[in-house]
Amino acid sequence: MNELDRVRAICLALPEATEKIAWGEPTWRVGKIFAMFNTYHHGDPHLSVVLNAEEGVQESLVRAKPKHFYRPPYVGGAGWIGVRLDTGLDWNIVASLIKEAYRMTAPKRLVKRMDATPPPAPPSASARGRGRPTAPPRRRSGPSGSSLGSASRSR
Repeated sequence: MNELDRVRAICLALPEATEKIAWGEPTWRVGKIFAMFNTYHHGDPHLSVVLNAEEGVQESLVRAKPKHFYRPPYVGGAGWIGVRLDTGLDWNIVASLIKEAYRMTAPKRLVKRMDATPPPAPPSASARGRGRPTAPPRRRSGPSGSSLGSASRSR
């Protein structure tokens, strides 16, 4: 399973999360964006996911582990954190950061729903080659913004 499939599986396992292509890259939303995939966008030398983060998280992670974390362009000033996926970072950490980004962005009713459900294990490296995410995808939006399978909610 490649990095995009792993990030997608983690994001779409969250309540009412959807996927939509924006700026040529996959983004995951729960009304608003909580995660954006970055495939060497604007010449970035790393494959990464950019996540909404609480105040101070970006600064402390970048300072502690600059090999794995960075301040992304455009949204970095608002505290979002860039998480490099091609530097050997533990996928449990990636999953935890994605869930925290969701928690910051999602309505309270969905956060309660997430907290009431046992979390799925993050996609493992041993799942490579199977060609499918470990968790069933939830309503994904297509590139045109149309929903595939059911209506997408907007705020």
